[in-house]
Amino acid sequence: MQSRSRLQPIVLSEQEQSQLESWARKHRSARSLALRARIVLHCRGSRTNCEVAQLLNVTTQTVGKWRRRFAMRRVHGLLDRPRSGAPRSISDELVEAVLAKTLHEHPPHGERWSSRRLATELGISQRAVLRIWHAFDL
Repeated sequence: MQSRSRLQPIVLSEQEQSQLESWARKHRSARSLALRARIVLHCRGSRTNCEVAQLLNVTTQTVGKWRRRFAMRRVHGLLDRPRSGAPRSISDELVEAVLAKTLHEHPPHGERWSSRRLATELGISQRAVLRIWHAFDL
């Protein structure tokens, strides 16, 4: 168990408090960010990592990680960092084009688009069409 004297005290400005409360209310689109905000909000005062972990049903390591990141970088420390790996190969415009054709246009001589036919029409791979469809549950 971590002693209270070793914990970094969390003191929030009014702006930080407002931002964290706003993020904490998000349930769907940014669940991980909402959890991080709730962790920091609960870390105020003299609560230990163990107490916060029990309140939020997470591990003490998780609480410690976000307490440290907040202490070092404030609210920016709670945001997702860029991931390693190759950059996205499918642009937002291409995703929009696939969705628009799929949902609002009918293919020539057919009732609905096949992934192969739509890929040929847009000049992209069939796999790209399938990835977009799966991402949007089509």
